[in-house]
Amino acid sequence: MNREKIAKLLEDVRSGAMGVDKAMEGLKSLPYDDLGFAKIDTHRSIRTGFPEVIFCEGKTTDQVREIVRRMLPQTSVILGMRAGEDVFRAVREVTDRVEYRREARAIVVGEKPECKSKGMILIVSAGTADLPVVEEAAVTAEVMGNRVEKLFDVGVAGVHRLIGNREKLVQANVIVVVAGMEGALPSVVGGLVDKPVIAVPTSVGYGANFSGLSALLTMLTSCVPGIGVVNIDNGFGAGYLAGMINRLSG
Repeated sequence: MNREKIAKLLEDVRSGAMGVDKAMEGLKSLPYDDLGFAKIDTHRSIRTGFPEVIFCEGKTTDQVREIVRRMLPQTSVILGMRAGEDVFRAVREVTDRVEYRREARAIVVGEKPECKSKGMILIVSAGTADLPVVEEAAVTAEVMGNRVEKLFDVGVAGVHRLIGNREKLVQANVIVVVAGMEGALPSVVGGLVDKPVIAVPTSVGYGANFSGLSALLTMLTSCVPGIGVVNIDNGFGAGYLAGMINRLSG
């Protein structure tokens, strides 16, 4: 059905019955590619500027491999999140243009896009234990075509480490702050800069941390303006949102 509608739109453009802008609007509303176990949103990149991302956790390796196989002809880059090495090996059976980012638990299929935005996204971590979430945010923003820098282990237990890197904070266009435990770092960063801060609570912490709930509540109840909060351990969501904000800078 998709092919028939695309062919009709192309024919209308060629014949002059429809303008290019109207045809693009028509493409945005086309249906998905139904695999039975999954429905691939083949035109998400037209609507949102980035293709559908595969959340690999909970899917079988066969399912992920088939989704990648069907997406390959339609997009130059595919991002798979929460992917183990078994997923990487399965996808490599379909294409050798696949890279495994172990710390981020992500696969990147295809060509890494050129940097499209002038601004820089800075990803800040409170502690070394937060690195998997940091790397998930970083690979997401990078694959979206952003310049990304990282600042590790500058939590509030030694706040002088953060203050010593204030110049880097000021240079950033968007700042993603990743923290577990009590989750205080985004409030400190937000009080130092005039840039949007995306706070990411992590599940790192002792018992009363409640697997990230205490950090989440701290971030949500921060008195510092200019801070937005994503879900616990959601580095992908933070990286994606940072990429969208940074894209507005041109």
